Amino acid sequence: MMRAWVEVDLGALRRNAATVARHSGVPIIPMVKADAYGLGAVRVARALDTMSEVWGYGVATVREGDELRRAGITRPIIVFTPLLPAELDGAERAGLTPALGEADAIARWQSTGKPWHLSIDTGMSRAGIPWSEVGSLAGLLRRGPPAGAFTHFHSAELDDGSLEAQEARFAQAIGALPERPALLHAENSAAAVRRTPSSWDLVRPGVFLYGVGSGAAASTAPEQVASMRGRIVDLRVVPEGDSVSYGATWRARGRRRIATVPIGYADGYRRALGNRAQGVLRGRRVPVAGVVTMDMTMLDVTDCPCELGDVVTLIGRDGGVLLDLETVAAWGELSPYELLTGLRQRLPRRYVEEGR
Repeated sequence: MMRAWVEVDLGALRRNAATVARHSGVPIIPMVKADAYGLGAVRVARALDTMSEVWGYGVATVREGDELRRAGITRPIIVFTPLLPAELDGAERAGLTPALGEADAIARWQSTGKPWHLSIDTGMSRAGIPWSEVGSLAGLLRRGPPAGAFTHFHSAELDDGSLEAQEARFAQAIGALPERPALLHAENSAAAVRRTPSSWDLVRPGVFLYGVGSGAAASTAPEQVASMRGRIVDLRVVPEGDSVSYGATWRARGRRRIATVPIGYADGYRRALGNRAQGVLRGRRVPVAGVVTMDMTMLDVTDCPCELGDVVTLIGRDGGVLLDLETVAAWGELSPYELLTGLRQRLPRRYVEEGR
């Protein structure tokens, strides 16, 4: 019997992927970097690999791509972070597609005759050749053109005009190339679900696949994919005035019943959630009591009958109550990306196929 676990709904994952593909009208590149945002890259990729809408996958490192190859994934895998020269041989051996934006790296990779994608910086200032300098690569690209080209939006969830400005820069950069690459892509999750259809050939959904939406302006919302659950391993009555957890930041107002679940910040349930977050027990909300510790979290269950072994949901749905990632992250003043990727730290994963 699992004491605590992260539950991953592969059915919801595929439905979210299908939603993005249908909304965009083009094939998708699911981003499975960072162990599929903490949910298990191999299991996630295998689940998505059954879908015709999937063109390939996106990772951040050669090691991540090699893991997928060893697991039997044969679709294209793009490594989106810049590679050091010493990493290019490993990328070639694993049959990966590098994202390149520097002349020496491009020339070196061209000698392999393998596909690559041109990384164009239109305002993120993180990686890729600046959009205004793409013309300087014209001679090099005539000798070995990229199979694709892309950029990345820095504020796609905002209505501040930056997405349109970056897209205009991207179009200008593409116009400076000797020829248009066959595959152009720019839209991340937020951009993909805020407009339809896509202006490009592929879209790159990431966090939407795993259950995080893009705010009120998004035209569609994802299903919940990840849940964090733990069983009650201790129950005690705390008399009035007694404290719970480090720093004695929580004190009982009257006699309170406190339950302990074996989940802490070493499992990705962040310390900042102490005294702020809630769990769900038998379909009822129960508040976190005191600071979240490394291995355990305490909750005030005074008003909810329970016993040892009962399951508390800290992220996800229990009955009619849903604690989605955005809500839990907001309690801790965290990014939902940060909370989600932190779930990979220690807890075992349980994969389910929930129907809608």
